[in-house]
Amino acid sequence: MSKILVTYFSASGVTRRVAELLAEAAKADIYEIKPQVPYTEADLNWQDNKSRSSMEMADKSSRPAIVDEDAGIGAYDTVFVGFPIWWYIAPTIINTFLERYDFAGKTIVLFATSGSSGMGETVKYLRKSVDSSAAIIEGKMLNGKQTMGGLAEWVNSLKTK
Repeated sequence: MSKILVTYFSASGVTRRVAELLAEAAKADIYEIKPQVPYTEADLNWQDNKSRSSMEMADKSSRPAIVDEDAGIGAYDTVFVGFPIWWYIAPTIINTFLERYDFAGKTIVLFATSGSSGMGETVKYLRKSVDSSAAIIEGKMLNGKQTMGGLAEWVNSLKTK
């Protein structure tokens, strides 16, 4: 991995904190995937079938609009993409982001945060949103307290793969 970008979507701030630490550990640039309409607490109520997040996740073709400030994907070889796990996969706003840019020939490394679940079928759902020549690595769940050393070790282990 030569030039690295850490991108992330964070609805509550948890994924943001991990992404910032990961970017520092990887000596990478960082880019926030921002929804055009920020999510409210009511939008994130997974127990309400009519909440915004519930409705988006029920419709796999949903592509929430993002504020695009040009992530400059072309300048990077490896792009880490972070997000909270919603309904055992990445939120559909991640598909919006992946479909916005050309990831041909790039390596995408996923990382996620979650209160209780793993990555589930995340790669399967995201694979459809990028060029077939892009490599998608499932990456890691980065829950709990992360250390700079632990994250740097993980990033360095990816360089040898």
